[in-house]
Parts: sequence; C-alpha cells; structure tokens
Amino acid sequence: MSEVSVVIPVRDDAEHLRECLRALGRQSEPPLEIIVVDNSSSDHSAAVALAHGARVVQEPTVGIAYATATGYDAARGAIIARLDADTRPPTDWVERIGTVLAGHPRAEAVTGIGVFHDAPPGLGRLLSVIYLGSYYLLGAAAAGHHVLWGSSMAVRRTAWQRVAHLVHRELEVHDDFDLALVLGPGADILLDPSLVVGVSARSLRGGRQWRRRLGRAFRTLRLNWRDAPPWERWAVTLHLQDTDETRGSHR
Repeated sequence: MSEVSVVIPVRDDAEHLRECLRALGRQSEPPLEIIVVDNSSSDHSAAVALAHGARVVQEPTVGIAYATATGYDAARGAIIARLDADTRPPTDWVERIGTVLAGHPRAEAVTGIGVFHDAPPGLGRLLSVIYLGSYYLLGAAAAGHHVLWGSSMAVRRTAWQRVAHLVHRELEVHDDFDLALVLGPGADILLDPSLVVGVSARSLRGGRQWRRRLGRAFRTLRLNWRDAPPWERWAVTLHLQDTDETRGSHR
C-alpha cells in the first residue's frame, strides 16, 4: 500500500481541481489518501473533492500557508505530497515520489518541475524553464540548498512534524518556499527533474499578481533570515558550521 498522502489546498477553483483529481485517479500507484483543504471556497470545490473520493478538511482562515499546513497536519501517510489545484500529475507521479525518497533515505523532501500546459503553442516548455529555473536558482542562493515548489513536491511526515510549529502560518508568505527555509540550514532536499507535472500558466499573468508574489517572496525571506541569515545557511552547506549548532542558536 502506498505511504503517500496527497494534499491539495483549494479556494474557488473547482474546475481545475476536477482535472487534478481525475489525474490522481489514474495513478499507477494510488495514494494512501487525498486531502483537499477547502480554504473558505464559495464555489463547489468541496463537492468536487468528495465526488472524487477525497477527504475534505476545512480551513476557514484564508491563505494558502494556513491551508497547506492544515492539510499536512491532517495527513496520515509517511510521505506528504503536495499539489496545487491546477496541477496535472502524470500517471506515475505518486509511484515516482515513493521510489525517489526510498532511494535517498536521508532526504527530508523532494521537489520536481513543471510545464505550462495552457501556454501559447511552443512557449510552454520555454516559459517553464525561465520561470522555474529562476525560482530554483535564486531560491537555492537564498537558502543554501534546494527549495520546494508547491505544484510538485513531497516531504516526509517526520520532517513536517519536526518543523510544523515553526512554519509561518500567515497570509503573505509562500508556503513552499517557507517550508524549505524552515527545514533549516543543511536541509537535505532533492530536486528531481523526473517529477514533471503540467501546470497552468495563469501564475504568469497580471502585473498586480506579480507584485504580490514578489512581496510574499521578500517577506518569506525576511522572516526566515531573521532566524538563520544566508551566510550561516551557506556556512552549514559548505561544512563550515555544524547544522545542529546553527538550528539551536535560532530555535
């Protein structure tokens, strides 16, 4: 039986969620459970989730960081995977997560890549490389290790339980980036290009949305650099400082 719980936060995104759940229903290795966290939706997102056999958990406080944390807290699997409602995972996504983490027993989390399935013809892969490549490159520079991307990622339940009280459950943070930083200097996070999913290009649209996303990124960094600044994170990565010593001085 699969050890993977899949968590999907959603707010007023029923149609995208329907496609995501259909894709999860075609997995070569079905997940242990699918948890849809209804974040005060006014549409029929919860009904769609129930119709596809998902367990619906309510999180009334609006914000993706609240919703994902609530879903992780509710998960029962040894591995907690995370998708967005507009993600379209391939049929071997759950199986591959289990295989990758089984092959790297010291790794606390794994993240993948995506292709914009609804971008203009010929641009989906190029835009994905530019967008995700920039995120992973700048994120790693800020964290001293690989960061997580919420549209295709998984974390061990033991790792989540270790830091659940430390993640920043507030509106204006990126929950995936925050979790990667909170896992601490020297966190063993894998970036596996084989974990490829389809995602919507809607995140690239609109100047106002871009400004808000950048604001969230800077706030996520400020909150976490206050506990462990980048030079200390890199000192651990380069084996110039002990991981436990760095964590202990800030926690």
